Amino acid sequence: MPKYYEDKEEDSRACAGIREDFKACLLQHDCVVKEGKMPSDCLKEGHCKALQTSFFECKRSMLDARSRFRGRKGY
Repeated sequence: MPKYYEDKEEDSRACAGIREDFKACLLQHDCVVKEGKMPSDCLKEGHCKALQTSFFECKRSMLDARSRFRGRKGY
């Protein structure tokens, strides 16, 4: 779930909650922190795969015409 802060700006873009969680997962992962690799390299290795898939599904649901009735996937 997204982290909420008092001084944080409101992100009204689509899929903002998943985007924030995905970014936090990558930046706090041992691959980036301890090994000093780029987040893109850690994605290629398969880290944070569940959040990556959820973010992709949320972005894809924006293009789906049926989402007008069902709503966007994600949070």
